[in-house]
Amino acid sequence: MAKGVLLFNLGGPENLTEVRPFLYNLFSDPEIIRIRSNFLRKSLAWLIASVRQKKSRNLYRQIGGSSPLRRITEAQAAALEDELKSRGSPARVYLGMRCWKPSIDEAVNRILTDRIERLVLLPLFPQYSVTTTGSCLKHFSDLDRSLKLSDSMKIATIQAWFDEPLYIELMTDLIREGLARFSQNDKDICLLYSAHSIPARYVEQGDPYLEQTKKFVELINSRLGNSYRSELAFQSKIGPVKWLGPSTHEVLSGMGEQGIKKVLVIPTSFVSDHVETLQEIDIVYKRIAAKSGIEEFYRSESPNLRPEFINALVQIALDRGRL
Repeated sequence: MAKGVLLFNLGGPENLTEVRPFLYNLFSDPEIIRIRSNFLRKSLAWLIASVRQKKSRNLYRQIGGSSPLRRITEAQAAALEDELKSRGSPARVYLGMRCWKPSIDEAVNRILTDRIERLVLLPLFPQYSVTTTGSCLKHFSDLDRSLKLSDSMKIATIQAWFDEPLYIELMTDLIREGLARFSQNDKDICLLYSAHSIPARYVEQGDPYLEQTKKFVELINSRLGNSYRSELAFQSKIGPVKWLGPSTHEVLSGMGEQGIKKVLVIPTSFVSDHVETLQEIDIVYKRIAAKSGIEEFYRSESPNLRPEFINALVQIALDRGRL
C-alpha cells in the first residue's frame, strides 16, 4: 500500500516582492477574516495587504529579506521521510502551504499522481486553532469533496499534538539549553512563554487554542519541576479587534518594572524559525527588554531540524495517524 504524510503550514514570502501577495492570501482566508461575502473579504484583504506591505517588507528585510519557513519545512519533510523509511514504515512526505507555495492544491496533485492509498494529514501547529489547523483542514476537505479523494485513499487526520511526550521532552530540553546561557542558572530567571495570538472571539466561539496552549505550558513546567516563575503571553496581534492577551510586549515591560533581570522567552506555537521568532522576539522584544531594565534576555531555540523533533513527528504519524 502506497502511504503518504501531508504536512501543513502557512508559508511565508521568500523575497520582498512576495510580501504583498502573501499578505493578501493570508487575510483573504475566511477562517482568519470571518466575513461571509467573498467580495467584501477579498476587498478587505487587498486593503490590508496594501497598507501593511511596506511595514512587513521592513520586518523581513531585518532577517535577510525572506522567510526561512519553506526551506526549514521542506528539510523537515525530507528528514521525516528518511526516518520513516529507516524504521520500516516508508511513506512519501508532502508539504502544503495554506497561504503560499507549495500550495495544498499542488501537494494534493502530487499525492494523486503518486497514487497514495493511505494518507496522514499532519499540521505543523502543535495546538489546534481554526485560524491555522482548521483552515488547512477545511481547504483539504473542500478538495476532498471536489476530487473525491476519500474514494481512492484512506485519510487519517491529526488535529493537535501539543501533548506528544517526545515533543514535550524536546521543548523541555530546549528550555534547559536556553537556561544554560545565563550568567547564573538560578530561580531568578523568569520563563516567558510566548504564543501567537488569535482574535479573542474565536476562543469565545469554541476554539480550543487557548486551553491547549495553557495545558502545553503546564506539561512543560511539570517536567521542569516548577523551579522557575513562568508567565504566558501572546504576540503578533494584527488589527483593531480584541486579541488574546496579555501581550508579550506588556508582560516584558511589567517584568522590568518588577525588577526582574533575567528572562527566557519560549516560543510555544512555532516549530520553525520565521519572522515571529527571528524578528519579533529576537529583535523587537530584546530591545523592549533592554529598555525595561532586563539585563539578560534569551530565546529558547525552535525545534527546526532537531533529530528529536523529527522523531516526535514520526511517533505522531505512526501512533496518531496509524501510518
